[in-house]
Amino acid sequence: MTTQVLQKRSEIPNNQKWDLSALFSSHDDWEKERQALEEDVQKVSAYKGKLNESAEQLFGCITAYEAYLERLIRVSTYASLRLSTDGSDSGCQRDAAKVAALTAKINAQLTFIETELLDIPKERFEQFKQDEPQLNNYQKMLNDILKKKPYTLTPEVEETLAALEEVHQAPYMIYSRSKSSDMVFDPIQDGTGKEIPMSAALYEEKYEISEDTTVRRNAYDSYIKTLNQYKHTYAATYATEVTKQVTLAKLRGYDSVTEMLLQPQEVTLEMYENQLDIIQSELAPHMRRYAKLKKEKLGLEDIRYCDLKAPLDPDYNPKTTYDEAKETILEALKVMGPEYHNIMKEGFTNGWVDRSNNIGKATGAFCSSPYGAHPYILLTWTDTMESAFTLAHELGHAGHFYLAQKNHSLFNTRPSTYFVEAPSTMNELLLGNYLLEKAGDNKQLKRWVITQLLGTYYHNFITHLLEGEYQRRVYDLAEKGTPLTADVLSTQKKEAIQAFWGDEVVIDDGAGLIWMRQPHYYMGLYPYTYSAGLTVSTAVAHKIKEKGEPAVNGWLDVLKAGGTLSPLELIKKVGIDMTKPDAIKTAVQYVGSLVDELEKSYE
Repeated sequence: MTTQVLQKRSEIPNNQKWDLSALFSSHDDWEKERQALEEDVQKVSAYKGKLNESAEQLFGCITAYEAYLERLIRVSTYASLRLSTDGSDSGCQRDAAKVAALTAKINAQLTFIETELLDIPKERFEQFKQDEPQLNNYQKMLNDILKKKPYTLTPEVEETLAALEEVHQAPYMIYSRSKSSDMVFDPIQDGTGKEIPMSAALYEEKYEISEDTTVRRNAYDSYIKTLNQYKHTYAATYATEVTKQVTLAKLRGYDSVTEMLLQPQEVTLEMYENQLDIIQSELAPHMRRYAKLKKEKLGLEDIRYCDLKAPLDPDYNPKTTYDEAKETILEALKVMGPEYHNIMKEGFTNGWVDRSNNIGKATGAFCSSPYGAHPYILLTWTDTMESAFTLAHELGHAGHFYLAQKNHSLFNTRPSTYFVEAPSTMNELLLGNYLLEKAGDNKQLKRWVITQLLGTYYHNFITHLLEGEYQRRVYDLAEKGTPLTADVLSTQKKEAIQAFWGDEVVIDDGAGLIWMRQPHYYMGLYPYTYSAGLTVSTAVAHKIKEKGEPAVNGWLDVLKAGGTLSPLELIKKVGIDMTKPDAIKTAVQYVGSLVDELEKSYE
């Protein structure tokens, strides 16, 4: 039997690919700009040794640096986007390597900016702001730098560390390059015995949520078999990343690596631990009920880890084409008002989305929003409502940064990662609420929509939160000096999953290898922030449902604020205090109510 083969990138129709011409009209133009950046860094480095001289010099340096970074971001984004769509292409690999080397070189040349800023006495700095009022536009950015003062090393050491940036990024580069280019999976058989192709993207976007138990389990076995072949290499790669972070934390004088990684998020240890502890302890009983319900309704002798994302009602799992999803998402987001709605329409018509499935394409989904160009969204479309929710999620990021960039210069656009997943998960909830309203009294349709909503909470409150729990365990072991071997890493992952699901779900040893699936572990303490974002969006979505336009306008104001406020200040603008556990508990209770509705629907 012939197995369907994934297409090459060159064979993908243009309407399934994003349009990079908003960044550069041609590869030659990109190369010219990359080379120009090497020369033009002198326009910024010319200020070295002068920031303490006058307000004029300080302001001149900041604005020159900001303008230069805008150009560097476009060059870097162009290369990274091309690599993400075909990591097997040697040309894309070459360009990414060029950018990595350029960035390391530039960072080393420009470390003087932070070190000289930190040397300016507070009184003199205040005088500079009076002499040049426009410096106040950069107050948040300057304050963030000043907070690093107790942990900043000598200028020479900082310059050396910056020069090694390419080496510091090597673990993530090795992981992502290998995952997109080297991993090959055995084809699988479906329930009829037909052989079908298998890839990481197909597993993560299609087979894992298949109504066919044979497909789900066979795909999982193929997936785990390949992960197992790479576990020692990836363990060494990830252990290097962890060692790097732990070492940097010690060098800089932080009490722990967690303290270092939370500082740029402007999050307290208590807020971080609230997300991890409250959700794990209070959500687990609700989700175990959900797993038990799935086991019963799917007629499974036991429910395994690989069955958790199976559709609850296999006979009612309607396919959703890309064009149908587009119309549904646009209708659902009309509640956000015309300004936001028009941004969403632009995203569908102006080459923002890359939805193909081709050889070498990165798995998962993301939104990249380079300053001065439109956002770019990557996903692998699979004609499922899960893909529609993923697309809505990434459009939430796109809308957020579109508005932030429209209202601020580069240094004031990006908020803390603690907040950044709130606008994305908000779109998922608005889509879910819209579909629930459309379902009306149709019990089967309503049940299906609830399971889609629960998918959002599963992704953010379980998948990513357990990644956060896993990170907490791994960093704790690393700081105690425990070697992070493949067996240690896999044991910790399995134990974290087992602790959440208890005896309700069969957790096999293969589940312990799932730590190899995600790139988030190379991005600091990012995974747990998904749960923080969804906690916020759950509260705001309820406000929008209750209060309508005033709540929408308040939310749009938060999106437009960009990075001008701390995450707590941003969230307080919509009446939520994340220093207390109340919002987390309310969100968990809402998930419990969704499970209650599902159970009642079968009575």
